[in-house]
Amino acid sequence: MDTALPTFSTTPLLLRPLELADAPAIQRVFAQWEIVRYLTSQIPWPYPADGALTFLRDFALPAMARGTEWHWTIRPRGEPECLIGMLSLREEAGNNRGFWLAPQWQGQGLMQEACTVATDYWFETLDKPLLQAPKALPNIVSRRISERSGMRLVATRESDYVAGRLLSQIWEITREEWREQRRL
Repeated sequence: MDTALPTFSTTPLLLRPLELADAPAIQRVFAQWEIVRYLTSQIPWPYPADGALTFLRDFALPAMARGTEWHWTIRPRGEPECLIGMLSLREEAGNNRGFWLAPQWQGQGLMQEACTVATDYWFETLDKPLLQAPKALPNIVSRRISERSGMRLVATRESDYVAGRLLSQIWEITREEWREQRRL
């Protein structure tokens, strides 16, 4: 399999593979409570001045090189230099897909579009049999993305988020379910 991560283009979006040069733009956009509150507590808060660079250099890019994680920046297609979010896939039990989007870009269906592209890649290119995504229970917007994607709730447990210990839901969909839904 080709290890080069593709760039994806849809009508509204450009999904580009993450690179070290993205650190300053991620740092500017990401360090917002509205973005981080429902993300894993492993993210330091307040977000340090070198948080994005450390994440890319020490975690994301090495995992991409190992072929265990796949990360894209999300950009408006008409403004390819404007980073507005990130989407990640990873080989981690119970946590295969994660994302964030700048608040001013939310509510336009952009993350649903990006998730569709990434889920297709997970099942059709990486040939994975199951996709699972955790959601903090209060994160209704993220839950709706999973619901609209045909995912189903399979577990509830407590997890640690930047906002504290919260109920967390695990949503999942199989490759066969994804393919059937895409045919409809």
